[in-house]
Amino acid sequence: MRIAQVAPLHESVPPRTYGGTERIVHYLTEALVREGHEVTLYASGDSRTSARLRPGVAEALRSSSTHRDPLAWHVLQLARVAREAADHDLVHFHTDFLHYPLWRRMSVPQLTTLHGRLDLPDLRPLYEEFGDIRVVSVSDSQRLPLRDVARWAGTVYNGIPAESYTFQSERGSYLAFLGRISPEKGPETAMDIAIRAGIPLKMAAKTDAIDREYFDARIRHRLAHPLVEYVGELDEHHKNEFLGGALALLFPIDWPEPFGLAMIEAMACGTPVIAYSRGAVPEVVSEGVSGYVVASVDEAVDAIDRIDRIDRAGCRAHFEQRFTAEHMLQGYLDLYRQIAGPA
Repeated sequence: MRIAQVAPLHESVPPRTYGGTERIVHYLTEALVREGHEVTLYASGDSRTSARLRPGVAEALRSSSTHRDPLAWHVLQLARVAREAADHDLVHFHTDFLHYPLWRRMSVPQLTTLHGRLDLPDLRPLYEEFGDIRVVSVSDSQRLPLRDVARWAGTVYNGIPAESYTFQSERGSYLAFLGRISPEKGPETAMDIAIRAGIPLKMAAKTDAIDREYFDARIRHRLAHPLVEYVGELDEHHKNEFLGGALALLFPIDWPEPFGLAMIEAMACGTPVIAYSRGAVPEVVSEGVSGYVVASVDEAVDAIDRIDRIDRAGCRAHFEQRFTAEHMLQGYLDLYRQIAGPA
């Protein structure tokens, strides 16, 4: 098939460090190319891909030395995708809802994966209007706020290449926190859990400008604790080492997590996950196999005490059975064929 993948311009594809959506777009694009499909990637110009690259802006917006208006550049990207739409059998968007008014007037089939939270009040009237647009969820729980108004084509779990993450059979000596420093990701709770358990915590995370005040007010002073080490953002190679060397990944989220890519990255290394039961967590973590689903600091500390009951090989096997890039590829190919017909 001739397939277009349309990525956000905030990060390159793949991102240099943090960037879940762009990383998933990269894995999917590369898998499609390996399968022999003709893929065009609409992304920032500093992206690296085996597909045909159509740059929407010279460099990723977050890391650019030039301040740019994200909306303007995404509109320009969308205009280019529309001009070239006839070159594709299907256009797969990962850029939220900006294209909806235009694409309902286009004849080329489209599919939109929704990577973010859907419980925001402004989204219901939007999907009541655009109930004709096919959308994909990355977990079943993500759908719940819009389950009766959006046109759901299916659920495809995110997947990562099995060969990119190294299985570590030995248990580590520290707890890991990976993600963003923001209230909904639970960094304070992760510190509480580690300190209560008396086990070192390494925090690999970025802080966006919108969360800088939160970091300064609630996080910065706590990084002086002898059990807490802040290591900043990590690239994919160092993230592999970071997760593989951990005793467990702490994922004490305080929001309806749409998927939680860090959880499957940890599992791919054989590292179990201790996560709060919010959003997609019960769909991703297999209780007692790849980690524990908990509801409080006390339960998390108790789970750490039982972490040696988790077989790290079994944790890796759970990942391989459900969350590889190959599983994701097949899920999307099934949807592409339903929507655009066979190759």
